[in-house]
Amino acid sequence: MPLAFGPADRGILPDRMIAALSSSGGILTAVPFADDQIQPASLDLRLGEVAYRVRASFLPGPRATVAERIDLLKLHEIALGDGAVLETGCVYIVPLIEGLKLPADVGAAANPKSSTGRLDVFTRVITDGARAFDRIDPGYHGPLYLEISPRTFPVLVREGSRLSQMRFHRGRMVVTGDDLVDLQARETLVDEEGADLAEGVAVGVDLAGFGPDGLIGYRAKRHTGLIDVDRRARYDVAEYWEPLRANRGKTLILDPDEFYILASKQAVTVPPDFAAEMVPFDPLVGEFRVHYAGFFDPGFGCDEAGGHGSRAVLEVRSHEVPFILEHGQTVGRLVYEHMLAQPDQLYGEGIGSNYQAQGLKLSKHFRA
Repeated sequence: MPLAFGPADRGILPDRMIAALSSSGGILTAVPFADDQIQPASLDLRLGEVAYRVRASFLPGPRATVAERIDLLKLHEIALGDGAVLETGCVYIVPLIEGLKLPADVGAAANPKSSTGRLDVFTRVITDGARAFDRIDPGYHGPLYLEISPRTFPVLVREGSRLSQMRFHRGRMVVTGDDLVDLQARETLVDEEGADLAEGVAVGVDLAGFGPDGLIGYRAKRHTGLIDVDRRARYDVAEYWEPLRANRGKTLILDPDEFYILASKQAVTVPPDFAAEMVPFDPLVGEFRVHYAGFFDPGFGCDEAGGHGSRAVLEVRSHEVPFILEHGQTVGRLVYEHMLAQPDQLYGEGIGSNYQAQGLKLSKHFRA
């Protein structure tokens, strides 16, 4: 069906509208979509056939294309067809298989996929003329590129690998104020009495521990082997991660430039008519960064989709100085936004979602 909107239609496009956007020429690709590429509220983006290692990250600005900047900054190019290793500490730019020819009233936003964030692989989508990463203006017509910078583990990628995802929206309908209070009362977005709902739903960190051994999270090891981003349940946890246990004070000191996987204190729910995004708690609290991969799909944590109140897994990195986290400390906020319509399938509902009903969970690449 062609994509058509009513005058008052606003919100995030669900799966069937993403498919309609593609069939009407709004998403450009010479390679047909994979069966599972369209998610309930987003589209997985695929790496193209070549990666360019560049001297530094960049934004092209309003008078330049990404290709022009690559020509100035590239050190060498790497064919991805049979697979190639992207090294830690390096910056790569990869043209994506998908491009865009958006309608004048449809914009987009991008984020790393959950599995990408949990590997500490930093990714951002860039467009021609861009002034900001991961934000695509309504009506954009042009190619898409992905900046990739592995921070902890070297990764093996290939043409078609999916590290990032994109949401499409017609206008914005963020839930705030009394509407957010009502939604929390009706749907229990987080299972906490008196939840902080200022500028989104506050999410705290769990440092009390899970299970009989009081596991609170994992700290990534250095100088490990590589990780193939397309392989599931392949790697031994102990070779890549150091488990962390709860202490008497329920605190954790974040060491500078170390990478941690932690979990939220609250169980999180995203109702079927909404999508959510984790955003920084307060930009003035600059000691640490939480949650590289911030999209939460409709149905995440919902009973009807098998979620039963899933925890949010938090990717955490401290900056410059050691920083003490305390149990329950707010580390992020979930911002909820209306879907333009409920998706045909919810997160986890027969679509192979990896993190529904999760507690403290590493990426899909590691054996449970």
